[in-house]
Amino acid sequence: MSTDTTTAAAPDLASLDPATKRRESRRVILSSYLGSTIEFYDFLLYASASALVFPTVFFTGLDPLAGAIASYGTFAAGYLARPLGGAIFGHFGDKLGRKKMLVLSMLIMGVASTLIGLVPGAATIGGWGAVMLVFLRVCQGIAVGGEWGGAALMALEHSEGGKRGFAASFTNAGAPTGAALGTFILGTFSALLPQDQFLAWGWRVPFLLSFALLIVGMVVRAKISESPIFEAAAAQAEASGEKRKLPIWEVMRRPKALLLTMFAGASGFGLQVLLSTFAVQYSTDAGTERSSVLYAFALASIFSIFFVIWFGHLSDRFGRRPVMIAGLILFVGFLFPFFGMLSSTSWLVLLLAFTIALGLHGMIYGPLAAFIAEQFGTGSRYTGASLGYQLATLLGAGFTPTILATLYAGPGGGTSIVPVTVFLGAMAVVSIIALVLTRESKDHDLTTHEH
Repeated sequence: MSTDTTTAAAPDLASLDPATKRRESRRVILSSYLGSTIEFYDFLLYASASALVFPTVFFTGLDPLAGAIASYGTFAAGYLARPLGGAIFGHFGDKLGRKKMLVLSMLIMGVASTLIGLVPGAATIGGWGAVMLVFLRVCQGIAVGGEWGGAALMALEHSEGGKRGFAASFTNAGAPTGAALGTFILGTFSALLPQDQFLAWGWRVPFLLSFALLIVGMVVRAKISESPIFEAAAAQAEASGEKRKLPIWEVMRRPKALLLTMFAGASGFGLQVLLSTFAVQYSTDAGTERSSVLYAFALASIFSIFFVIWFGHLSDRFGRRPVMIAGLILFVGFLFPFFGMLSSTSWLVLLLAFTIALGLHGMIYGPLAAFIAEQFGTGSRYTGASLGYQLATLLGAGFTPTILATLYAGPGGGTSIVPVTVFLGAMAVVSIIALVLTRESKDHDLTTHEH
């Protein structure tokens, strides 16, 4: 890792007193949290629907297991598109600014999610419904691919030294908040409506509500200021007449940081998607009412918001790597007890299972935003962080639901969680190795650090 020469403060914030800067920082952090919540409400709502609704609505000609696997395939399309979104939005975010890309990514996500709620089922237009679903899922993936990097960087680059992990963790805290919100709304309609009405139209309402959330998010995003570190870098480049390099080239010519962040984060996303898809279906198949499982997961997701922020804060003190490695080890150790608890018909046991699992996941996910963003220099940070994060999601989560369902089914018609646990454990080992090979980043100077 080398250094760049970006040292000046942003011209428009340099004259502000510390209290005003702190207030602006809090506004940006709140905006990142709310925006991320809305984006992940849309994105992760699809995860629950792919487990509980889409196999019946869009893949009616298949047996239940095959329908679930096909539905998870459309789910994976969003993860395939996320690196593309990260590259596109990252490039323009490094060139034009973080704020503009955040507004655009939110617009794309809100429109795509609303349209998902309007896609006709297989009974109406046959296989075209699944085709439309995949297209809109790809749009979701592109949007969330651009959203995360901008939101994390805005929080990170506005924060005070020594508090970056805490500030950036609010972006990741938006994921469990969005998951809880989407799961709660989907679970409410599932509980209030008969099965046939829920599958006919009830599941669509949470997606249609995305339009209202879009309006709220756009208003919030419009009121925040641009990143001071980005503005300082842009002003310095303009004053010196320096030609700004292509961000993607800056990232790819020294790929070590990108590869290590990708593998370091992959297992965390594999465990995340385990909870939102496979674990929900596993518990439902064990005999628990669908709405009860969704409510347990939603409430546990609310608890996990505080875990994510707390462990982001702890990473400012102890380092990103130690906290994340401990989380990976503890989560894998909890997998067998976790599946045993999911088989219980007690709602409190189910809630406890999801709460512990999401708490351990918070150890990985809380420091992750700062960890990834700190690996890249200002001129390519949006591109590098977005690609690193989104490639980690693709590697760790994109096909994981399909793989887990296939491993669980087994070749002889029986079912077993042993290969599922072995697969997740192997992913964790890869991430731990990548973390060990990465330099600790909590004390990096963002204005001088370049990969």
